[in-house]
Amino acid sequence: MKSVFITGTDTEVGKTVVTGLLARYFLDKGESVITQKWVQSGSPKFSIDIANHLKIIGKKKSCIKNELSDVCPYVFKLPASPHLASLRESKTININKIKKSFRALKKKFDWVIVEGIGGALVPLSSKKLVIDIVKELKLPTIVIVGNRLGAINHTLLTIEALRSRGLKIIGLIFNDLSEATNRIVLEDNPKIVEYISKETILGILPYSKNKELLYKKFIPIAKKISNLLK
Repeated sequence: MKSVFITGTDTEVGKTVVTGLLARYFLDKGESVITQKWVQSGSPKFSIDIANHLKIIGKKKSCIKNELSDVCPYVFKLPASPHLASLRESKTININKIKKSFRALKKKFDWVIVEGIGGALVPLSSKKLVIDIVKELKLPTIVIVGNRLGAINHTLLTIEALRSRGLKIIGLIFNDLSEATNRIVLEDNPKIVEYISKETILGILPYSKNKELLYKKFIPIAKKISNLLK
């Protein structure tokens, strides 16, 4: 069984799309795959992000009916950091429950792909950050970079946070967030980050609303990820 954690340099940088695309790639290779979201905020009942993973994969919610409680242990209505969203509903996020749900999925599937919540240092409570669970579970990590002005600083800070906790960084994916005209910035971002950090740039995803086209662009990236996780 293999597993990987997908974090981002910020919220809304493409973690959900990449998680879904990677799951689809492994499914196309004939392996059993499931995605997981430890905490979802801004959803009434079912995780919006898990629903999007399923849409990208081409499956329905009924396909994971036996794993629903483990796929997303916590869902909160308020679109906010988990520590605040849970506080507003007078609930406590139990770290052991999250780890137990991950291990339950790990026993059933070849791959468990975990999508993070916002960035690596998002708090689950006043004492625990998302990155703390990643460390405890020893999950190799992929960083999704929102490719825009300001990405260099966010990316290098994320890398430092992961390294300081001894986490294995598989590589970085730069995701173009819009049809920006300032291509010189977007093209330089991965180059300077790679030069400074010496981390692997897995690839650059172009901006596209066409998920099939995006998947074709993602396949070479997925092959690199697969080889690095062997």
